[in-house]
Amino acid sequence: MTKDRFHQDQYSRPIRRLLTGLVILILFGLFLFWRIDGPRVERIRAEVADQVLLRVNWLMTPVVSTIELFRNFQSYQYLAEQNRELRTELRQMNAWKEAALQLEQENARLLDLNNVRIDPRLTYITGNVVADSGSPFRQSVLLNIGSDDGVIDGWAAMDGIGLVGRISGVGKNTSRVLLLNDATSSVPATIQPSGQNTLVIGDNSSAPLLNFIEDSELVRPGDRVVSSGDGGVFPPGLLIGQVALDSSGKLRLRLSADFERLKFLRLIRYKNTETIDNPSYLVFPNPNLSQNWGEPNR
Repeated sequence: MTKDRFHQDQYSRPIRRLLTGLVILILFGLFLFWRIDGPRVERIRAEVADQVLLRVNWLMTPVVSTIELFRNFQSYQYLAEQNRELRTELRQMNAWKEAALQLEQENARLLDLNNVRIDPRLTYITGNVVADSGSPFRQSVLLNIGSDDGVIDGWAAMDGIGLVGRISGVGKNTSRVLLLNDATSSVPATIQPSGQNTLVIGDNSSAPLLNFIEDSELVRPGDRVVSSGDGGVFPPGLLIGQVALDSSGKLRLRLSADFERLKFLRLIRYKNTETIDNPSYLVFPNPNLSQNWGEPNR
């Protein structure tokens, strides 16, 4: 066995060397042939290239496909990265959009406040709603202005359209507004154009009752309701809402103010405001004035 291997190595090594030398000579010859400049050589090179490339073109197909696949993978990575960046930018834009919408809403409410027409003799101060204590049993909001700003109990509070309520408690830097729909709220009002006096009484619903109307036959749904100024607490002529008829046939008030979006409120300084010696008159009418209201509406 050792002799056979020795004889195989003795013949195979020279053959490998010879083949290696021939390959090197052929490659060197091809190199020289490809580098020679001349018309004949150029024509021969062109014919060889045409014949060889046409016959081995199918060998390049896997290589070309692999290169295209690699390029497509790189493109996919780039698109995935760009998509992540676009998602991040979209989240940022949504946050900016939400902030812009909030600012737009606040600006619209402030413009509404600015467009409210009141008696030129009346002055006002504007406050921001900082808390809402609305519940099934109490309807009120808290403002960020108080006695240091000159706020007094009983002042009327309005939003950009109509009357919201009255000041029912004043602190040093805050004040509470009792809303018209609170069960303890009652406001003297006048129905236009009939001129009928009424009392707007809250019942914790979105539409307070209209009670103690002198002649309900003269009142129609859609009539305008404004503050009457009786009692000297509210100035007359402040818009409150419109008359509405509920399913049971009772006359109610469709409030003009948007109680769902109270953000800024305007407190009306009324120079003729009477000193409130008995706060219960803010909730229930003065018995001495009840004779002016007539019989209750039935």
